[in-house]
Amino acid sequence: MSSYIRNFVKFQPLLSELVARDIKIKYRRSVLGVLWTLLNPLCMMIILSIVFSSIFKFDVENFPLYVLSGQVIFNFFNDSTTSSMSAIISSASLIKKVYVPKYLFVLSRVMSSFINLMASFTALLLVMVATRAELHWTVFLSVIPLAMVVLFSFGVGMFLAAITVRFRDVIHLYSVFTTGLLYLTPVIYPMAALPDVVKTIVMINPLTNYLLMFRDVMFNNTLPSVFSVLLGIAEAALALALGLYVFYKNQDEFILNL
Repeated sequence: MSSYIRNFVKFQPLLSELVARDIKIKYRRSVLGVLWTLLNPLCMMIILSIVFSSIFKFDVENFPLYVLSGQVIFNFFNDSTTSSMSAIISSASLIKKVYVPKYLFVLSRVMSSFINLMASFTALLLVMVATRAELHWTVFLSVIPLAMVVLFSFGVGMFLAAITVRFRDVIHLYSVFTTGLLYLTPVIYPMAALPDVVKTIVMINPLTNYLLMFRDVMFNNTLPSVFSVLLGIAEAALALALGLYVFYKNQDEFILNL
C-alpha cells in the first residue's frame, strides 16, 4: 500500500496537469469559458422547470430547485463516466512512450468533472439564496452523498475505461444507457408520483439513493437514515472494487489494443 501512495505522490504534478488540460480542452474557443459550468445547469433548470411544471404539474415545492438538485448529481455521474470511457484511448500516444500509472488518466477525468460539480453546487446555492429558500445547517452534510457519488462514479469510470479499450462500441451504447438511466433517476419527477412497481425499479438505481440523501440534507433539514448511508457506502465500495479489479486485470494489455 505504501508503494502505491509513494507512486501517487510522485505523479501528482502530472495529475494536476491532466486535470488542467481536460478543463482547457472542454472550454477551448468558448467565449464564456468556465462560466458555462454555472450557466449550463441554470439554463437547463429553467427549461425543464417550464416544461415539466406546466405539462405534468408535479406537486413539488420550489420545483426549479428540485430539478437543479437532480441535475447536480446526475450530470456529474454522466459527465465523469462518459469522459472516463475515452481516458485511456485518447492518451494512447503518451502511454506508448513513457510509463505513467494508467489510472491517473481516468482519475483526471473524474476530478475535472468534480470541478464542474462544485460549480453546479455553487449555482444551486445561489438559486436557493435568490429564491429565498431556507438554508439549513444540514447543508454542510451534503458532502456525504457528494463524496459517495464521486467514489461510485470513479469506480464505474475505471470499469468503462478498461472495457472500452477493447470494445469501442461501448462508447455508443453508453449514451443510450445514460438516456434511459435519466428516466430511472428522480431528477424531474417526485417519487410519490410513481406507481409502486416503478418506484421499486427506480430505487434499485444507486443514483436514486444518493440523490434522495442529497435533497434531504439540502432542502428537508433531514439527516440521512443509517440504512441510506450504509447502502450508499456499499454501492460506492462495490463499484470501486469492481472498477479497480477490471482495470488492473486488463491494464497490461491496453497497449496491444491502442
